[in-house]
Amino acid sequence: MTDIIPSPKLKAMTEEIKAKTTIDDLAVMVKGGFDAMDGRFDKMENRLDGLEQGQEDIKLRLDNVAYRFELVELQRRVELVEKKVGINYQK
Repeated sequence: MTDIIPSPKLKAMTEEIKAKTTIDDLAVMVKGGFDAMDGRFDKMENRLDGLEQGQEDIKLRLDNVAYRFELVELQRRVELVEKKVGINYQK
């Protein structure tokens, strides 16, 4: 067999084609990675929106709740009024 020795010009063109293909392939891979991350960020954003909505719902519910210390104070005051009025309320 005889070895074919490529000319320097052919060798340079081959290297250039390999380099272009590698860079192009790399660009496609990077784009694919960014596209995949974009999708994951969209999902995460949707989940965070759901959590924020849930937090708002909890805040709205808590705004309508009487706190324990308020209930104890009101109970004490009602008992004083009942005692003064003469009402004997049995629990």
